[in-house]
Amino acid sequence: MWSLGPVGFLSPWLLAGLVLLPVLWLILRAVPPAPLRRRFPGVALLLGLQDRESQSDRTPWWLLLLRILAVAAAIIGFAGPVLNPAERGAPGSGPLLILADGTWADARDWPVRLARIEALLGEARRANRPAAVVTLSNPPPETRFDPAEAVLTTLPGVAPHPWEPDPQALADWTASLEGRFETIWLSDGLARDNRAALLDTLEAHGSVRVIQTPRRILALRPPRLDSTEIALEAVRTPIGGAAQASIAAHGLDPAGIERRLATATLSFAPGDAVAQAALALPPELRNRVTRFEIEGARSAAAVALTDDALRRREIGLVESRETREAAELMSPLHYLRVALEPQAELISGDLPTLIPANPDVIVLADAGALPPSEAEALQVWVESGGLLLRFAGPRLAASDAGRDGDDPLMPVRLRVGGRSVGGTMSWGEPKTIAPFEADSPFFGLAVPGDVTVRAQVVAQPGPDLAARVIAQLSDGTPLVTRKPLGDGQVVLVHVTANAEWSSLPLSGLFVSMLERLAISARTDPDAATDLAGTSWQAVEIMDAEGALTETDTRAAVPGEALAAGDLGPDLPPGLYAGEAGRFALNVTRADTTLAPARWPARIAVEGLERPAERPLAGLLLALALALMAIDALASLAVGGRLRARAALLLMALVLPPVPGAQAQEPPMDPQAEAFAQAATGSVVLGYILSGDAQVDEVARQGLEGLGRALWQRTSVEPAAPMEVDPETDELSFFPLLYWPITGTTPIPSEAAYDRLNAYLRGGGMIVFDTRDAGIAGLGAATPEGRRLQAIARPLDVPPLSPVPEDHVLTRTFYLLQDFPGRHQGRDVWVEAAPEEEPTPGMPFRNLNDNVTPVVIGGNDWAAAWAMNPVGMPLYPVGRGMAGERQREMAYRFGVNLVMHVLTGNYKSDQVHVPALLERLGQ
Repeated sequence: MWSLGPVGFLSPWLLAGLVLLPVLWLILRAVPPAPLRRRFPGVALLLGLQDRESQSDRTPWWLLLLRILAVAAAIIGFAGPVLNPAERGAPGSGPLLILADGTWADARDWPVRLARIEALLGEARRANRPAAVVTLSNPPPETRFDPAEAVLTTLPGVAPHPWEPDPQALADWTASLEGRFETIWLSDGLARDNRAALLDTLEAHGSVRVIQTPRRILALRPPRLDSTEIALEAVRTPIGGAAQASIAAHGLDPAGIERRLATATLSFAPGDAVAQAALALPPELRNRVTRFEIEGARSAAAVALTDDALRRREIGLVESRETREAAELMSPLHYLRVALEPQAELISGDLPTLIPANPDVIVLADAGALPPSEAEALQVWVESGGLLLRFAGPRLAASDAGRDGDDPLMPVRLRVGGRSVGGTMSWGEPKTIAPFEADSPFFGLAVPGDVTVRAQVVAQPGPDLAARVIAQLSDGTPLVTRKPLGDGQVVLVHVTANAEWSSLPLSGLFVSMLERLAISARTDPDAATDLAGTSWQAVEIMDAEGALTETDTRAAVPGEALAAGDLGPDLPPGLYAGEAGRFALNVTRADTTLAPARWPARIAVEGLERPAERPLAGLLLALALALMAIDALASLAVGGRLRARAALLLMALVLPPVPGAQAQEPPMDPQAEAFAQAATGSVVLGYILSGDAQVDEVARQGLEGLGRALWQRTSVEPAAPMEVDPETDELSFFPLLYWPITGTTPIPSEAAYDRLNAYLRGGGMIVFDTRDAGIAGLGAATPEGRRLQAIARPLDVPPLSPVPEDHVLTRTFYLLQDFPGRHQGRDVWVEAAPEEEPTPGMPFRNLNDNVTPVVIGGNDWAAAWAMNPVGMPLYPVGRGMAGERQREMAYRFGVNLVMHVLTGNYKSDQVHVPALLERLGQ
């Protein structure tokens, strides 16, 4: 292929025809010799006449130019021009190795990289070059060069992996390389320690080209707890100006559905590679978080899974015999349970039982001196990283614990006795709590003024006391003290855990203080020590794009490998479960940094994306044809032989056909389409708006209750009822419409009456309910009755009569004799049965399968049907058992109504007569 700027030519030798264009110009320009001129007197008779056909003696220059352009366009078109042609490999240049990093950093634009690999293999196929495709994240034992056409079929199986290339695997792979080959390396853009050595090895086998596009890469470090907040950190490359990244916390809601629970924004300052943010969540919400992810960054490094480090702590409450026998509110553990249950898993028992369970926190409430064996075991547990939380009380004040020498299980030495209002070391009045110091774990908590302390155990003054006080009273007396013990800590609250000595356990401050202490328990143990000798099973594994897949078929992983965190095919990132809980293995670590890859000047680096190759031959040949058509028109015009028909014919050949206008139905209004979909998805009962919001709400609740009864008692499973406006809505979707009538119900318009009459003729049923206990009947004794007469006057209603005893409505599902609602009521009116022939023009009974088009009554059926979401009646009906019986008969009437409109005269068939007679005992 020969290229001229961004345009290449598949057959460049055809361009030699352009040299002949000047010769063609001279040929077309040539004219015959000029004729001899002779004067003839008779020519004067021809003066003033016009010849209908004329011929120019010389071709106009613009017409010659048009013809030359047409020929030039045809020549260039046949030469095969291509815009942005792809570079063609040199034929016979040897094997081609296409190398891709194939890490999580490639996941975001992997389809583009795969398309580039496919294009490179296509070029190798045209050049008959053998090729191989290798990903450094999972290199093969050895590299084999196959025909490019065969390698193309393996591309669907080539995918990135959520880990970095393994140095040892790369060393084994490079040692297997033999012979000469060209390498094209698709880099993910990240710097690694082994790149330089790998590049030297590849250059020893042939030339190396690198494809790498500068782009921003983000990664999220594992989240960690910092006091009560979740600390989030993200890293980026390249380092540039100010930027922001949105972090979303995902987890399960109480229904078990995954949702986005919270968001935070990380801001990169100009020149900073790390951005930080703190996310404060309530304990209940924090315990539900399963992962954090950078929104819009599709890669495994942009997702950070969470494990038990952010979830509920396990707290052991030590129960003594006196604690178990105490009244609930007087028990020292009662307020602790209430405060800790929302944020921790509580276990109870004695110390010999709790210590082997290895909780995060052990709580001792008013415990005196411990037996030596228990004290020794408890001390070992604390030194291993546990938190011992002790509360004072009468037994601790009366014991010798913490008074003789430095007790390892007490943070401070205690004085004999205590301090109380009216005691030996008495206060004049109860003391309040002082604001918390900046170095206290309680710093930032607001201290209520009504929290007071009436008694406490007092710490013995000493040189270490001030450093161990983390909360104090307004007079400087220590309230909470703490000391480290090995890897753990011991905390003493100098008042009782119940309300005996202070009002602190009754306040919200008590809950917040316990939450701070529980969070300060061990959350980041030494993984290498804690995981040694354990076995872990993968529960969910993560792919390069950050998507999680459940698994239970992978082999168990030893705890030592999980602690090392060397990701690979045998240890992918994900969530692992073991006896000690769950462990999240993320792509990144707390010290992960990103840096852009830099290549030596001798290496040619090109971008990943390039302009698409576009053939131009078709456009140029079409242009040549268009110019020739214009030339034909111009030649006829110059010669005076242009006719309207010829012009129209040529224009029809040159111009593209215009698609004829086709009649199309106007698109349906989106609101109407949504209404139609909701009304036709299943059986839906409708109610016509009465104009009174309270009455309409009762109608909705009543149809919901009737729908619930239909679900429970029949095979009809209606959806939620819908309000219907006859002025605008389509009525044919609904088998039954309930229309409550008030004294102010608006009169429908003429268009609405057309809809209503069409609905009645089409088999629909309207239930009119005046809700006046049937006092009006069909007369005008009540405002509702008068309004019903006004509404029904334009309706195409057949003759009516009270429901006869043998009407099919009395036996469509239940056998009924009356039709009560909230009111016992009087007659219910339906279409009258014809004596001989149907009334002319109103053949409802024949057309609608004996379904009465209207039912009129005043028993307020909707109020009797109405239920709340848990199935309890909303409005009273009658009194006692008689009222419940009346409500049951109202439900049965509603079921019969719906079954009647859905099944018609089905229960009027003679085949049902024996069964009905048996039911009636006849």
